[in-house]
Amino acid sequence: MHPAFETAAAASAIPITFATRSSWDSVRATLPEPPRSFAAANAFTAKPGQYLALPDSAGGLAHVLFGIEDEAAAWRDPFRAGQLPGLLPAGVYRFANAPHDARLAALAFALGHYRFSRYRSNDAPRARLVPPDSVDIADITRMAEAATLARDLINTPANAMGPEDLAQAAQDLADAFGASCTSIVGDDLLTRNFPLIHAVGMASSRAPRLIDLTWGHPSHPKVTLVGKGVCFDTGGLDLKPSSGMLIMKKDMGGAANVLALAQMIMDAKLKVRLRVLIPAVENAVAGNAFRPLDVFPSRKGLNVEIGNTDAEGRLVLADALALADEDKPDLLIDLGTLTGAARVALGPDLPPFYTDDEALAADVARHARAENDPLWRMPLWMAYDSWLESKTANITNAPSGAFAGSITCALFLKRFVDPATRWLHVDIYGWTPSAKPARPEGGECQAARALYKLLGERYG
Repeated sequence: MHPAFETAAAASAIPITFATRSSWDSVRATLPEPPRSFAAANAFTAKPGQYLALPDSAGGLAHVLFGIEDEAAAWRDPFRAGQLPGLLPAGVYRFANAPHDARLAALAFALGHYRFSRYRSNDAPRARLVPPDSVDIADITRMAEAATLARDLINTPANAMGPEDLAQAAQDLADAFGASCTSIVGDDLLTRNFPLIHAVGMASSRAPRLIDLTWGHPSHPKVTLVGKGVCFDTGGLDLKPSSGMLIMKKDMGGAANVLALAQMIMDAKLKVRLRVLIPAVENAVAGNAFRPLDVFPSRKGLNVEIGNTDAEGRLVLADALALADEDKPDLLIDLGTLTGAARVALGPDLPPFYTDDEALAADVARHARAENDPLWRMPLWMAYDSWLESKTANITNAPSGAFAGSITCALFLKRFVDPATRWLHVDIYGWTPSAKPARPEGGECQAARALYKLLGERYG
């Protein structure tokens, strides 16, 4: 069970009553006179996120009031209860009444319980929740623990999370679930025909590698996950400004999230033949760094001109996708922190996804809504495919101009996947810039919960 939860009897736990502005009058009427007057004196109106601790006659904590959005509100946050771990004093609590969605509220409580504690002690007693009887606490724990894995990997600074460290994290996960995990390292990438992964990572003192994890019975449907593992991105010779590098430890967020998704799949024992491919590199600056207008071959056989060395994520994914496609998976999914254009279009909270499979698109959107794991479909707009043309090579990694950057990135990756393959591409951010309910500032688990539910529905 997740450390945010407690197995104590609910009767002994401090009750949390949820109220909306429209329900507050009726909730207030159920309170005895002293706490009712106390709430009035403290101007409690059940504004979303408003919190009030009601004392007992001895001055202890007897009851908690917490404001949430009205059911009919134009927008309401199903994760509002994720604020509570940061508000409540240490103790054991329970939901006295049902929020809008008790399952998502319990999950939010667990997600809001997260703290990155690798470098700072964080062992002070914390608030814990007796889970509502109506929820599947094992599944909630599975999702919350996977989010912790993704967040911890992303939040770890790049000096402690290089390609080798990322490979070790994959190996640790494989060991925990009886999976196999291998890596192709350094110049062996050239020998084994992964020239783009090698090109991006060759300037770093930390050797690039391709991580390959497999799990599940060979007779089950093949599901392959590919995650961008750029452990730090300087931009290469097209150097980022210092402000652009400040959170580039998160550029392996695609890898972190496919490992989180893999953990959920294996823990739930879904009936799939799982493969996880992670091209793990550092995009560094040195005398042997790849240059603008260099041309490199790819595993697919396409020669790629380097329009910009800061468009490196799509290069390493291209070789990994080509390998994945050779295995003819039933479903191929890639996740990467790829384009600023996606953030300009949709912001940090709403990653775009791309697929030509209409049924898959509908299922992804449905599970994203149900899990409060937002995703938004964008088009593989083939009219822009010509923008990828190069005068020197088969394709460029960075078309000139500032338009449709997330779409052209998706179209670039599409060139490395067979048209017959059922493929889904997600351009995540992997980071929460400022804290929100259930989402502390820092590394974030995005798309993994929605995809876990989709896979559970299809292969459970």
